[in-house]
Amino acid sequence: FEEAGTGGFIKHRIVDQDIRMDELVAKAREKQPGLIVVDRAVHGKNQNYLTPENRVPEKALPYPWESCIISGGGWAHTPGAKYMSGREGVHLLVDIVAKGGNLLLNIAPTPEGTFQQGAYDLLKEYAGWMEVNGEAIYNSRAIAPYKENNVAMVKHSDGSMAFFYLAEEGEEMPAEITITSHQPAPGAEVTLLGAKGALKWEKAGNGFKVSIPQRWRENPPCKYAWTIKVSDVITK
Repeated sequence: FEEAGTGGFIKHRIVDQDIRMDELVAKAREKQPGLIVVDRAVHGKNQNYLTPENRVPEKALPYPWESCIISGGGWAHTPGAKYMSGREGVHLLVDIVAKGGNLLLNIAPTPEGTFQQGAYDLLKEYAGWMEVNGEAIYNSRAIAPYKENNVAMVKHSDGSMAFFYLAEEGEEMPAEITITSHQPAPGAEVTLLGAKGALKWEKAGNGFKVSIPQRWRENPPCKYAWTIKVSDVITK
């Protein structure tokens, strides 16, 4: 160490530090085959995915990626931190997932090992939304055009698609939602996650228009973003 004025001490930087990453990865994959890793210090075979920090790419990326996002304050505990709202959090998650990414949400604990109230409030908002819409998020894949206006979309291996209507601040659920980029296949079922029963829909050009019953508009299954699930779509 060397003294750095009155600011404390600075540790000499280790330029060449071999942590035997190849060996660590091999041992880890013995326990968990298919495990992906990221060596953020060295480019190469152990960088299986990339991690943009505090930002979301403008479009889908051709490789696995994960956005690391601060939920409030900073990476470490910040007294009186202002956390993102439930709407901001849900829209952030949908935006990332629709582009094929994963969200790593940073919530810094206090020195006592707890969270500030804003963090608990945000997590509660996430939990409530995911309870209704989780099936559309998990095991999903990106599909072009990823988003049209305020509707994001993903696909699933069973041929279904999910369309997320991202509501503006204070916006009520609309009576109709129009999608121009994809169309249900003949006989497909169109539903609103969190609500029982099929929705009425009709073709609209190369897309479709779906009607939302008044009873669901007055008592929506969740807040901030509503998910239209289509069991099968026409392959282009």
